[in-house]
Amino acid sequence: MQSSRRRVLMGMSALPIGALIPRLARADTPTTASVNKTGLAVTDDSVTVGILHSITGTMALSETGSVEAEKLAIAQINEAGGVLGRKIKYIQEDGASDWPTFAEKARKLLENDKCASVFGCWTSASRKAVLPVFEHYNGLLYYPTFYEGLEQSRNVIYTGQEATQQILAGLDWISKEKNAKTYYLLGSDYIWPRTANKIARKHIENHLKGSRVVGEEYFPLGDAQFNSVINKIKLMKPDVIYAIIVGGSNVAFYKQLKAAGLDLSKHNLMTISVTEDEILGIGGENIAGAYACMKYFQSIATPENQKFVAAFKKMWGENSVIGDVTQAAYLGPWLWKMSVEKAGSFDIDKVIEASPGIEFKDAPEGYVRIAKNHHLWSRTLVGQARTDGQFNVIYQTPDLIEPNPFPVGYQ
Repeated sequence: MQSSRRRVLMGMSALPIGALIPRLARADTPTTASVNKTGLAVTDDSVTVGILHSITGTMALSETGSVEAEKLAIAQINEAGGVLGRKIKYIQEDGASDWPTFAEKARKLLENDKCASVFGCWTSASRKAVLPVFEHYNGLLYYPTFYEGLEQSRNVIYTGQEATQQILAGLDWISKEKNAKTYYLLGSDYIWPRTANKIARKHIENHLKGSRVVGEEYFPLGDAQFNSVINKIKLMKPDVIYAIIVGGSNVAFYKQLKAAGLDLSKHNLMTISVTEDEILGIGGENIAGAYACMKYFQSIATPENQKFVAAFKKMWGENSVIGDVTQAAYLGPWLWKMSVEKAGSFDIDKVIEASPGIEFKDAPEGYVRIAKNHHLWSRTLVGQARTDGQFNVIYQTPDLIEPNPFPVGYQ
């Protein structure tokens, strides 16, 4: 199913967006000279953006949904009249789960294609690889993934959560609700899981009274051998398995957990890396009972989210699912459109200046707002995985959490 999904996406990257939407009216459209003073790919009736995600390799399982969400948002924006009277065209590139490839493709989109913005990346490793490129060429990246924080760039809008909005809130919840005292930390071996677990360890040991970390291990991306660590977990009997394993490795990890007799309805496992997208590969029966800490679940029962889910399934099929990062990716084109229209220009510096304070009141996750540090104010939710691959939302922070990518005492 994943391979056919990728072929559809790659095929659609070659289609003109006009095949999906009607031609825009030209009335009251500002002149190109007035809205594009820096040589971007803007014409009298179109503006070109980039989409840069992995649709091949180990991260395709996680990133395919982001591509789908961004294309849905672009189609909807075009149907609603476009941006400053111009329809959006996109150029799609495949980062191929390889960080140097991400940097190479980012350079192409900015230097050769002159994209007015780029929606892309998933892992922190890919974001770190492209960041110098965006800063050098003064491009604008909308990055959708929950991440470790400890970063702020004028050239990036972070539409996912940073650590204080996800890691700390989730640990506080499970510590209180499950009276958890011992934690075993797991992660894939790259910057986000290692930094996230560093933050988690400091919070557990310094802020959760009487709590401690009893184990911590990392695995190469794409690794499928987890029986050794599962045996250690069974021996240590931690109150919480805290898992930050990403991509295709999740399939092997959760299947092996079940095969080893670890019933996640009886053992507390909290993940900040598994969404509905990953469960497509894992299988709901292998992860049922686990807890996930996110800002979005497909099962949120609001009119705005139900409308979004219906539109997503209409475009990508009834069997498609929507995870946290997929929804955050959907926000990117809309927030860019709002910022461009506030700025009255596609010029990167003007769009960046206009971005703080932009509100998306009808976002599927609920109200969000861009902070001065280019992260979003958002709520945190805890969901419990069901056998059907969806989550029951069992907790939500009462208020929006202000983004704080540089928390004192966690660096």
